[in-house]
Amino acid sequence: MDPLYAFVRFVVRFWLWFFFKAVEVRHPERVPREGPVLLCINHPNNLIDSLLVGAVIPRKVHYMATAALFRSPFLARFLGACGVIPVYRRQDDPDKMDKNVAAFDACFRTLGQGHLIGIYPEGTTHAERRIQRIKTGAARIALEAEARHEGKLGLALIPVGLTFEARKSFRGRVLVTFGEPIEFQPYLDHYRDDPRKAVDALTTAIQWGMEGQVIHVERIDADDLVREVEALYRGDLIRELQEERGLSPKQIDLMRLTRAIVAAVQHFKERDPERVERIWQRIQEYKALLAQYRIKDQAVQSRLRVAPLRRRLGTSGLGFLGFPIFAYGAVVNALPYFVPRWIARTLTTKETDYATARLLSGIVLFPLFWAVETWVVWRVTTFWIAALFLASLPVSGLLAYRYLRGLGRLRQQWRFGILSVTRNQAARRLLVHRQQILEELERAKNDYLAATQGSSF
Repeated sequence: MDPLYAFVRFVVRFWLWFFFKAVEVRHPERVPREGPVLLCINHPNNLIDSLLVGAVIPRKVHYMATAALFRSPFLARFLGACGVIPVYRRQDDPDKMDKNVAAFDACFRTLGQGHLIGIYPEGTTHAERRIQRIKTGAARIALEAEARHEGKLGLALIPVGLTFEARKSFRGRVLVTFGEPIEFQPYLDHYRDDPRKAVDALTTAIQWGMEGQVIHVERIDADDLVREVEALYRGDLIRELQEERGLSPKQIDLMRLTRAIVAAVQHFKERDPERVERIWQRIQEYKALLAQYRIKDQAVQSRLRVAPLRRRLGTSGLGFLGFPIFAYGAVVNALPYFVPRWIARTLTTKETDYATARLLSGIVLFPLFWAVETWVVWRVTTFWIAALFLASLPVSGLLAYRYLRGLGRLRQQWRFGILSVTRNQAARRLLVHRQQILEELERAKNDYLAATQGSSF
């Protein structure tokens, strides 16, 4: 790994730690430490995707990226130094598609030298929780690279899945999953006789491999229902697994749980669509009530499941003791937190661009504000006090954000409490609606488990 790439990776890892609550990586050992590798990655979150994969792999990743990024001479030199290979897309400039011959040659040369390439076979970033129909580029590169070396290159073709808990949220969670290498020797045997058929068949295999690493929902309307069921019911499923199977939070596979919800939704859409429609209508009625009374579901959920007294007292005590830290962290980090968010909301129109704009502006503005604040402290006090102040900024900012989230939950609970006093019937209506939805989902879960012998949960 060359010095420039190593430095960029070090900086990126810090900011990913700062912006994400958790980056979980599964099966990174499936990526060989040396030798040619082609990673086939889904593309849900623009530039964030490349930063994540590059951060969790201890090898230099040569990405294939749109040539539109190379229009700036400075950025072109930087990307070239980082190993990025430009690709000309038809939607960007249809007159330059012939230049992709050079792009493919660069890929063959890079793989021939034993390096690692990351490619997004879907061709574009998108907000859908599914793998779109992928292009044939990955299969063509893999087969031609091996064919040029008479099948002795030893290329590893690995599907990679990126799953974001909340794509636009600060301090969200993300899962990076590396699948089993795709065995493409049978396709290589037919490549010389019928290249097109071999490429199409391998493309289908790559599609299936990528779908196996993410939450894949066939239809957009089903995706909406899955998201709503997750928001309302996943917490109950997690508690059930903890109580009945004695699992700790770290032992619960959230991705598997979501896949089970997806499978259950698809099961009932095929066999009992009226039931699915009934659940959907109940959820929409409940959401309309939440919007009408300006209450969030979390507040209603908290009223239905009251925490033990010891836990509530402990939380209150930590809240009281942590207020000075929150105040300090909020004062010194407020501007670099809110300004990138404002920039992202103002400049982006696509959901997939929001997180990238916020992260990149944050990478610039956080150090800028921190440097100015540290310089002021240094001028007023001493160098060592300024150094301690600088070291406290990232941690105090994260603690303040966590405290602020807690205040938001507490405010919602107060608002629901006020609603219970002033409009008791409305509050009871919210509680009854949510409880009825949970009972309906519980019955659906039991019926699904009975129909499938409980294999999904």
